[in-house]
Amino acid sequence: MATIPITKRGAEKLKAELHRLKTVDRPGVIAAIAEARAQGDLSENAEYEAAKDRQGFIEGRIQEVESKLSAAQIIDPSTLDAGGRVVFGASVELEDEASGERVKYQIVGEDEADIKLGLLNIGSPIARALIGRSEGDSAEVQAPGGVKHFEIVAVTYA
Repeated sequence: MATIPITKRGAEKLKAELHRLKTVDRPGVIAAIAEARAQGDLSENAEYEAAKDRQGFIEGRIQEVESKLSAAQIIDPSTLDAGGRVVFGASVELEDEASGERVKYQIVGEDEADIKLGLLNIGSPIARALIGRSEGDSAEVQAPGGVKHFEIVAVTYA
């Protein structure tokens, strides 16, 4: 099985979700199933069907999270020293060469990506264009609105 890169923060987030699923959600849905069964005829019991569907979702998510954690390669960005190059876990400050607008992103795994928080998926076009480049380099990104050119202003490992 291939390893999945994930930051330390992302791994902690997945562990917290797994703990919640096992200690809160799973027992809650089991109780809901038991309550629905107590109402009698299961063939026409919508609450029972809904609870069984929810149970299936929860069990599937537990398996998915456990699988991701077992295949995870946890990377702590603060221990990285890539000599100013953009690597997984690095924070990158970019300047749009056309508009002069500056943005800051951290390159993270698929599960922790959230563009609104500045967390950029390693598989995204911008991240793929940046990986391996250094401060001062330019990167060309094929965006939905056309080709964009960015200059890498700063690379930090925090």
